[in-house]
Amino acid sequence: MSTTLDAVRGPARAKERALTSAADRMKALARAELTLLGRNKSALFTTFVLPTMLTCSMRPAVRDMDLEHAGLTVGTILLPGALGYVLLFAVYSTLSAVYVVRREELVLKRLRTGELRDLEILAGAALPMVLIGLGQSLLLAVGCSALMDVPVPGTVWLAAVGLLLGMGLMGALAAATAALTKSAEAAQVAVLPLMMLSIFGSGMVVPLDVLPDRLASVCELLPLTPVIGLIRDGWTGGAGAGEVLRELLVMVVWTLIAVLVVRKRFRWEPRR
Repeated sequence: MSTTLDAVRGPARAKERALTSAADRMKALARAELTLLGRNKSALFTTFVLPTMLTCSMRPAVRDMDLEHAGLTVGTILLPGALGYVLLFAVYSTLSAVYVVRREELVLKRLRTGELRDLEILAGAALPMVLIGLGQSLLLAVGCSALMDVPVPGTVWLAAVGLLLGMGLMGALAAATAALTKSAEAAQVAVLPLMMLSIFGSGMVVPLDVLPDRLASVCELLPLTPVIGLIRDGWTGGAGAGEVLRELLVMVVWTLIAVLVVRKRFRWEPRR
Protein backbone atom coordinates (compact mmCIF):
# COMPACT_ATOMS: atom_id res chain seq x y z
CA MET A 1 0.00 0.00 0.00
CA SER A 2 2.80 2.42 0.91
CA THR A 3 4.58 1.55 -2.31
CA THR A 4 1.46 2.46 -4.27
CA LEU A 5 1.10 5.77 -2.42
CA ASP A 6 4.75 6.60 -3.07
CA ALA A 7 4.27 5.89 -6.74
CA VAL A 8 1.30 8.25 -6.85
CA ARG A 9 2.89 10.99 -4.75
CA GLY A 10 6.29 10.83 -6.43
CA PRO A 11 5.39 12.71 -9.64
CA ALA A 12 3.35 15.25 -7.68
CA ARG A 13 6.27 15.98 -5.33
CA ALA A 14 8.68 16.24 -8.25
CA LYS A 15 6.35 18.71 -9.95
CA GLU A 16 6.04 20.73 -6.73
CA ARG A 17 9.85 20.86 -6.37
CA ALA A 18 10.18 21.98 -9.99
CA LEU A 19 7.66 24.77 -9.48
CA THR A 20 9.39 25.87 -6.28
CA SER A 21 12.76 25.87 -8.00
CA ALA A 22 11.40 27.92 -10.90
CA ALA A 23 9.91 30.46 -8.48
CA ASP A 24 13.19 30.65 -6.54
CA ARG A 25 15.20 31.18 -9.71
CA MET A 26 12.88 33.96 -10.87
CA LYS A 27 12.99 35.65 -7.45
CA ALA A 28 16.79 35.57 -7.46
CA LEU A 29 16.87 37.12 -10.93
CA ALA A 30 14.29 39.72 -9.89
CA ARG A 31 16.39 40.71 -6.85
CA ALA A 32 19.44 41.16 -9.07
CA GLU A 33 17.46 43.32 -11.51
CA LEU A 34 16.07 45.40 -8.65
CA THR A 35 19.61 46.04 -7.40
CA LEU A 36 20.73 47.14 -10.86
CA LEU A 37 17.68 49.37 -11.20
CA GLY A 38 18.61 51.13 -7.96
CA ARG A 39 22.01 52.00 -9.44
CA ASN A 40 20.58 53.46 -12.65
CA LYS A 41 19.58 57.09 -12.01
CA SER A 42 18.06 57.53 -15.45
CA ALA A 43 15.85 54.47 -15.03
CA LEU A 44 14.83 55.60 -11.54
CA PHE A 45 13.77 58.99 -12.89
CA THR A 46 11.81 57.39 -15.74
CA THR A 47 10.14 54.91 -13.42
CA PHE A 48 9.28 57.02 -10.37
CA VAL A 49 9.22 60.68 -11.42
CA LEU A 50 7.95 60.93 -14.99
CA PRO A 51 4.48 59.37 -14.47
CA THR A 52 3.63 61.76 -11.62
CA MET A 53 5.19 64.77 -13.33
CA LEU A 54 3.31 64.16 -16.61
CA THR A 55 0.04 63.61 -14.77
CA CYS A 56 0.38 66.97 -13.00
CA SER A 57 1.40 68.74 -16.21
CA MET A 58 -1.68 67.56 -18.15
CA ARG A 59 -4.18 68.79 -15.54
CA PRO A 60 -4.52 72.38 -16.89
CA ALA A 61 -5.19 71.08 -20.42
CA VAL A 62 -7.79 68.58 -19.24
CA ARG A 63 -9.51 71.21 -17.09
CA ASP A 64 -10.18 73.32 -20.21
CA MET A 65 -11.87 70.47 -22.09
CA ASP A 66 -15.62 70.19 -22.48
CA LEU A 67 -16.15 66.86 -20.73
CA GLU A 68 -19.70 67.16 -19.41
CA HIS A 69 -21.45 65.91 -22.56
CA ALA A 70 -19.20 62.80 -22.48
CA GLY A 71 -20.10 62.09 -18.85
CA LEU A 72 -16.50 62.53 -17.73
CA THR A 73 -14.68 64.69 -15.20
CA VAL A 74 -11.13 65.90 -14.78
CA GLY A 75 -10.55 63.13 -12.27
CA THR A 76 -11.80 60.33 -14.52
CA ILE A 77 -9.43 61.55 -17.23
CA LEU A 78 -6.35 62.15 -15.10
CA LEU A 79 -6.55 59.00 -13.00
CA PRO A 80 -6.55 56.46 -15.90
CA GLY A 81 -3.99 58.68 -17.64
CA ALA A 82 -1.71 58.48 -14.61
CA LEU A 83 -1.87 54.68 -14.63
CA GLY A 84 -1.24 54.74 -18.37
CA TYR A 85 1.96 56.73 -17.78
CA VAL A 86 3.05 54.11 -15.27
CA LEU A 87 2.49 51.35 -17.82
CA LEU A 88 4.39 53.22 -20.52
CA PHE A 89 7.34 54.54 -18.53
CA ALA A 90 7.74 52.29 -15.49
CA VAL A 91 7.06 49.04 -17.37
CA TYR A 92 7.31 49.32 -21.16
CA SER A 93 10.15 51.82 -21.62
CA THR A 94 12.28 50.64 -18.70
CA LEU A 95 11.83 46.96 -19.43
CA SER A 96 12.61 47.36 -23.14
CA ALA A 97 15.95 48.93 -22.20
CA VAL A 98 16.63 46.19 -19.63
CA TYR A 99 16.18 43.41 -22.18
CA VAL A 100 18.39 45.11 -24.77
CA VAL A 101 21.16 46.07 -22.33
CA ARG A 102 21.26 42.61 -20.74
CA ARG A 103 21.48 41.05 -24.20
CA GLU A 104 24.32 43.38 -25.25
CA GLU A 105 26.19 42.60 -22.02
CA LEU A 106 25.82 38.85 -22.71
CA VAL A 107 23.85 38.43 -19.49
CA LEU A 108 20.93 36.71 -21.22
CA LYS A 109 23.27 34.33 -23.01
CA ARG A 110 24.96 33.33 -19.76
CA LEU A 111 21.64 32.89 -17.98
CA ARG A 112 20.49 30.43 -20.66
CA THR A 113 23.47 28.19 -19.92
CA GLY A 114 22.16 27.61 -16.40
CA GLU A 115 18.91 26.19 -15.05
CA LEU A 116 16.76 29.18 -16.03
CA ARG A 117 14.37 28.62 -18.90
CA ASP A 118 13.68 31.29 -21.49
CA LEU A 119 10.32 32.28 -20.03
CA GLU A 120 11.79 32.42 -16.53
CA ILE A 121 14.52 34.78 -17.72
CA LEU A 122 12.07 37.17 -19.36
CA ALA A 123 9.57 36.98 -16.49
CA GLY A 124 12.21 37.30 -13.78
CA ALA A 125 13.67 40.42 -15.40
CA ALA A 126 10.19 41.92 -15.73
CA LEU A 127 9.07 41.16 -12.17
CA PRO A 128 10.65 44.21 -10.44
CA MET A 129 9.16 46.66 -12.96
CA VAL A 130 5.74 45.02 -12.73
CA LEU A 131 5.70 45.11 -8.93
CA ILE A 132 6.94 48.70 -8.86
CA GLY A 133 4.31 49.62 -11.44
CA LEU A 134 1.54 48.02 -9.39
CA GLY A 135 2.64 49.81 -6.22
CA GLN A 136 2.98 53.13 -8.01
CA SER A 137 -0.43 52.66 -9.65
CA LEU A 138 -2.03 52.07 -6.27
CA LEU A 139 -0.45 55.22 -4.82
CA LEU A 140 -1.46 57.34 -7.81
CA ALA A 141 -5.00 55.99 -7.75
CA VAL A 142 -5.39 56.79 -4.07
CA GLY A 143 -3.77 60.21 -4.48
CA CYS A 144 -5.83 61.19 -7.52
CA SER A 145 -9.03 59.97 -5.88
CA ALA A 146 -8.36 62.03 -2.75
CA LEU A 147 -7.13 65.22 -4.42
CA MET A 148 -9.74 65.35 -7.19
CA ASP A 149 -12.65 63.91 -5.23
CA VAL A 150 -13.06 60.89 -7.51
CA PRO A 151 -15.48 58.42 -5.90
CA VAL A 152 -14.51 54.84 -5.21
CA PRO A 153 -15.38 52.83 -8.33
CA GLY A 154 -18.41 50.59 -8.14
CA THR A 155 -16.73 48.13 -10.50
CA VAL A 156 -13.22 48.26 -9.08
CA TRP A 157 -12.61 44.73 -10.35
CA LEU A 158 -12.87 46.02 -13.92
CA ALA A 159 -10.13 48.59 -13.32
CA ALA A 160 -8.00 45.93 -11.63
CA VAL A 161 -8.43 43.54 -14.57
CA GLY A 162 -7.50 46.30 -17.01
CA LEU A 163 -4.38 47.23 -15.04
CA LEU A 164 -3.17 43.65 -14.55
CA LEU A 165 -3.74 42.67 -18.17
CA GLY A 166 -2.10 45.94 -19.18
CA MET A 167 1.00 44.98 -17.20
CA GLY A 168 1.21 41.70 -19.08
CA LEU A 169 0.64 43.42 -22.41
CA MET A 170 3.32 46.06 -21.78
CA GLY A 171 5.77 43.36 -20.70
CA ALA A 172 5.15 41.40 -23.90
CA LEU A 173 5.46 44.54 -26.03
CA ALA A 174 8.71 45.43 -24.25
CA ALA A 175 10.19 42.05 -25.15
CA ALA A 176 8.92 42.41 -28.73
CA THR A 177 10.47 45.89 -29.00
CA ALA A 178 13.77 44.55 -27.66
CA ALA A 179 13.63 41.77 -30.25
CA LEU A 180 13.51 44.37 -33.03
CA THR A 181 16.14 46.69 -31.51
CA LYS A 182 19.81 46.31 -32.40
CA SER A 183 21.54 48.24 -29.62
CA ALA A 184 21.06 49.91 -26.25
CA GLU A 185 21.29 53.34 -27.89
CA ALA A 186 18.58 52.41 -30.40
CA ALA A 187 16.31 51.21 -27.57
CA GLN A 188 15.78 54.81 -26.45
CA VAL A 189 14.32 55.60 -29.88
CA ALA A 190 12.57 52.29 -30.53
CA VAL A 191 10.06 52.84 -27.72
CA LEU A 192 9.01 56.31 -28.90
CA PRO A 193 6.47 55.39 -31.63
CA LEU A 194 4.29 53.28 -29.34
CA MET A 195 4.64 55.77 -26.48
CA MET A 196 3.67 58.79 -28.60
CA LEU A 197 0.73 56.97 -30.21
CA SER A 198 -0.45 55.77 -26.80
CA ILE A 199 -0.18 59.17 -25.09
CA PHE A 200 -2.06 61.07 -27.78
CA GLY A 201 -4.34 58.38 -29.22
CA SER A 202 -5.34 55.97 -26.48
CA GLY A 203 -7.53 58.32 -24.44
CA MET A 204 -4.90 59.12 -21.81
CA VAL A 205 -4.95 62.86 -22.49
CA VAL A 206 -7.80 63.37 -24.95
CA PRO A 207 -10.76 61.01 -24.39
CA LEU A 208 -11.94 59.21 -27.51
CA ASP A 209 -15.47 60.47 -26.86
CA VAL A 210 -14.48 63.99 -27.96
CA LEU A 211 -12.63 62.86 -31.12
CA PRO A 212 -14.20 62.52 -34.60
CA ASP A 213 -15.83 59.11 -35.05
CA ARG A 214 -13.43 57.85 -37.73
CA LEU A 215 -10.35 58.88 -35.80
CA ALA A 216 -11.76 57.40 -32.60
CA SER A 217 -12.42 54.08 -34.40
CA VAL A 218 -8.77 53.89 -35.45
CA CYS A 219 -7.50 54.87 -32.00
CA GLU A 220 -9.60 52.12 -30.42
CA LEU A 221 -7.26 49.58 -32.03
CA LEU A 222 -4.11 50.91 -30.36
CA PRO A 223 -2.57 48.57 -27.74
CA LEU A 224 -3.07 50.81 -24.72
CA THR A 225 -6.57 52.07 -25.63
CA PRO A 226 -8.48 49.09 -24.19
CA VAL A 227 -6.38 49.22 -21.02
CA ILE A 228 -7.24 52.88 -20.43
CA GLY A 229 -10.84 52.13 -21.38
CA LEU A 230 -11.20 49.32 -18.84
CA ILE A 231 -9.60 51.38 -16.08
CA ARG A 232 -11.86 54.35 -16.82
CA ASP A 233 -14.91 52.09 -17.06
CA GLY A 234 -14.06 50.78 -13.61
CA TRP A 235 -14.42 54.30 -12.21
CA THR A 236 -17.36 55.48 -14.28
CA GLY A 237 -19.25 52.17 -14.38
CA GLY A 238 -20.51 53.02 -17.85
CA ALA A 239 -19.32 50.00 -19.84
CA GLY A 240 -21.59 47.35 -21.27
CA ALA A 241 -20.68 43.69 -21.66
CA GLY A 242 -20.14 44.06 -25.40
CA GLU A 243 -17.75 46.98 -24.97
CA VAL A 244 -15.76 45.17 -22.28
CA LEU A 245 -15.45 42.06 -24.46
CA ARG A 246 -14.26 44.17 -27.41
CA GLU A 247 -11.61 45.84 -25.25
CA LEU A 248 -10.45 42.48 -23.92
CA LEU A 249 -10.27 41.09 -27.45
CA VAL A 250 -8.05 43.96 -28.63
CA MET A 251 -5.72 43.41 -25.67
CA VAL A 252 -5.52 39.67 -26.30
CA VAL A 253 -4.76 40.17 -30.00
CA TRP A 254 -1.94 42.62 -29.28
CA THR A 255 -0.52 40.32 -26.60
CA LEU A 256 -0.53 37.37 -28.99
CA ILE A 257 1.16 39.47 -31.68
CA ALA A 258 3.87 40.52 -29.22
CA VAL A 259 4.40 36.93 -28.05
CA LEU A 260 4.67 35.75 -31.65
CA VAL A 261 7.31 38.41 -32.40
CA VAL A 262 9.28 37.37 -29.31
CA ARG A 263 9.15 33.68 -30.25
CA LYS A 264 10.28 34.36 -33.82
CA ARG A 265 12.71 37.27 -33.47
CA PHE A 266 14.03 37.55 -29.91
CA ARG A 267 17.82 37.22 -29.78
CA TRP A 268 19.71 36.07 -26.71
CA GLU A 269 23.08 37.47 -27.74
CA PRO A 270 24.21 40.75 -29.34
CA ARG A 271 23.03 41.42 -32.89
CA ARG A 272 26.06 41.89 -35.14
